[in-house]
Amino acid sequence: MDSRVFRIYLGMMLGLSLAGSARAESFEQGWRFQLGDSATAMMPGFSDGDWRVVQIPHDWSVEGPFGPQYGSGNGYAPGGIGWYRKAFDLKAEQQGRRVVVMFDGVYHNSEVWVNGHLLGQRPSGYHSFYYDMTPYLHFGSQPNVLAVRVDHSRFADSRWYTGSGIYRHVQLIVTDKLHIEPWGVFVTTPEVTDGRAVVRIETTVKNDHETPRIVMLMSEILAPQARDNAMVGSPVSLEAGQSKTVVQTVSLPNPKRWSLESPTLYTVKSEIHTNTELVHREDVTFGIRTIRFDADQGFFLNEKPLKLKGVCLHHDAGSLGAAVPDKVLERRLRLMKSLGANAIRTSHNPSAPELLDICDRIGLLVKDEAFDEFTPPKNKWVAGWNKGQPSRFGYGEVFAEWSVRDMEDLVLRDRNHPCVIMWSIGNEIDYANDPFSHPVLGDKYRPTHPRAELLKVYAEPLVAAVKKLDTTRPVTAALANLPMSNAVGLAQCLDVVGYNYQEKHYEADHKAFPKRVIFGSENGDSYGAWQAVVNHDYIAGQFLWTGIDYLGEAGVWPNRAAGAGLLDLCGFKKPVGWYRQSLWSDTPMVYACVTDRIRGRQNSLRGRAHWNWQAGQTVSVQAVTNCDAMALELNGRLLERKSRDQAEQGVLSWQVPYEAGVLRAVGYQAGEAACEFVLKTTGAAHHIALIPDVTQLQASGSDICHLEFRVVDEAGQRVATETSEVRFEILGPAHIIGIGNGDLSDIKSNQDLVHNVFQGRGLAIVQSGFLPGKVQIRAECEGLEPANLELTVR
Repeated sequence: MDSRVFRIYLGMMLGLSLAGSARAESFEQGWRFQLGDSATAMMPGFSDGDWRVVQIPHDWSVEGPFGPQYGSGNGYAPGGIGWYRKAFDLKAEQQGRRVVVMFDGVYHNSEVWVNGHLLGQRPSGYHSFYYDMTPYLHFGSQPNVLAVRVDHSRFADSRWYTGSGIYRHVQLIVTDKLHIEPWGVFVTTPEVTDGRAVVRIETTVKNDHETPRIVMLMSEILAPQARDNAMVGSPVSLEAGQSKTVVQTVSLPNPKRWSLESPTLYTVKSEIHTNTELVHREDVTFGIRTIRFDADQGFFLNEKPLKLKGVCLHHDAGSLGAAVPDKVLERRLRLMKSLGANAIRTSHNPSAPELLDICDRIGLLVKDEAFDEFTPPKNKWVAGWNKGQPSRFGYGEVFAEWSVRDMEDLVLRDRNHPCVIMWSIGNEIDYANDPFSHPVLGDKYRPTHPRAELLKVYAEPLVAAVKKLDTTRPVTAALANLPMSNAVGLAQCLDVVGYNYQEKHYEADHKAFPKRVIFGSENGDSYGAWQAVVNHDYIAGQFLWTGIDYLGEAGVWPNRAAGAGLLDLCGFKKPVGWYRQSLWSDTPMVYACVTDRIRGRQNSLRGRAHWNWQAGQTVSVQAVTNCDAMALELNGRLLERKSRDQAEQGVLSWQVPYEAGVLRAVGYQAGEAACEFVLKTTGAAHHIALIPDVTQLQASGSDICHLEFRVVDEAGQRVATETSEVRFEILGPAHIIGIGNGDLSDIKSNQDLVHNVFQGRGLAIVQSGFLPGKVQIRAECEGLEPANLELTVR
């Protein structure tokens, strides 16, 4: 449509009724929950008055009790069958509208019923899904009842901790019968230069009326500065029941590119107009950026080479399990970026959509992963890591029926996010003999196992499913056995090939497959694994296992979590996190830790960050920095200054006779002190300290304060050797939804308001209510002075 004519048309539309516009609302309050099965809980008249009232997102597994009778792979957390019910009303004037319920994640084997009618079943616990409830709803005075049955009775069914229940957000979406389909707007930028960007908008419009309709689809691009906005309009003719995808293009002058440093976002406002009213509006954010993978030069963002400094993240958040508030997720992602990471791998299944929203906003790239297994299922360890008889059930049981649909839904949901740069169809699906095998494995070949040739057979429909919906990003997989995958053609059907712990094959495969793009899709945190990236232009980057410690993949009871992270379960930085920051970050930093082990390897950070040892004892001080040089001082005396070039695998070390006082590490850049890290000898535990990240919360029912609690000496220094028990009391319009301490073997309920510190600290998560007011928090510990804190909910 001519721009001038379109603006006149738009002006006419501004005076039309907006009453029919779409409305999406949070659908997370007033749910009732019961752990246990029922044959009639889906019926509207069922009595649920004695059920618990819960707020969604909700994960019942993290509530415990934990025990060795449950699987180590799932963090020794319970499963079971649970029911959720929610009563809701719809206004009489909403009669004739279309009403959809959207679930971002339900773990798992969910059945959804409304007013006694089964809407559908979804085996996957990680993929988002929605149902049209319209034919079964009541409008006016008669209430509706939505019921969800969740079956996680076979708890050792995934790798790793899953959670149980409706653990992600739920929305109620009310639209006109003339509407844009959910996930029905797709925005791409096929041409991008500094002076101009061509924006292509695909919009799927559906007419659920019983008669034909002619409408106007208007799409407006809202730029960071209003003067750069652009609009396009298209008439659309729809038969009764017809769905049609409309393609529009518009040119934007002087586009601002989305980048890691400046993640600029645009919005497409899509509207459906009739002659008399605006009947639907859908807003979608997107970014203008280019990505490119090259077999010789690696990855490019906006035509600039970029090494992927990635981390793998599981979806749990320690004490909160899988029900992770948005603010908690954002804190964790910002902590990853502060270490120098620029990319996230959603290992090994789809993340909450909010993770992608946050990555779009703060500037992190994402490798979006769909599955951890094909079929048959992989082993899931139940008695410890690689111990006992594993269970062998999981998503692989429904893979043949559901995998293509789940793959398509993931792409439809996530394809507008500029942060997403790769679609991963699987993780370690080629792991030797788990379950697939091949003669290339030599004496490890198991002829009774499924043939590895099936891997390509299973992968090709997934690759096709992605490319049917999005050709702007490559398809990849995280492969664990490259000789086998090369032999059966699995690697060859991928656009980009991920290598899990396969650095030894980089050079040979680059020569054997010169057109192959290679990157480390899962890697250890060793210096050598990173140097394999730094020293080869053709390696696009790496993804460390893992960014944060995670529940599951545990050792023998009572160990409940895996400690591979750069941060612990609370998000506190571990020595290996400081080490990675020294390799990845450009912001000057220095860190030192201490161990009494003075023999053996000194090129890894194995110590603890405290300065309380035996007088006269010789200790090993290990340090990392990204500065040119580092000086170590003890009680104001310079012990030695070393160049970073003297580091062994990135670690500087000293043997130091201990004396109480102050140990100071100073980083020097261009001869000037740029940063420092200080360890002080602490006195006896004296009192509790409460350290909130915010003191004001919104009365939204979901705002978060991360409250660190410490056992400190009289001078306020954390006593890192303390494990004391702290008791909390909270009054006012907020509550504590989880308490943790980073200890992998902590088996207390995370909702218990009595919790031990670990290495002198812990973390309480405080969530706001819906009413304004003052929140009083008190922390007590036997023999120590208590602490009090006031928060304000507005």
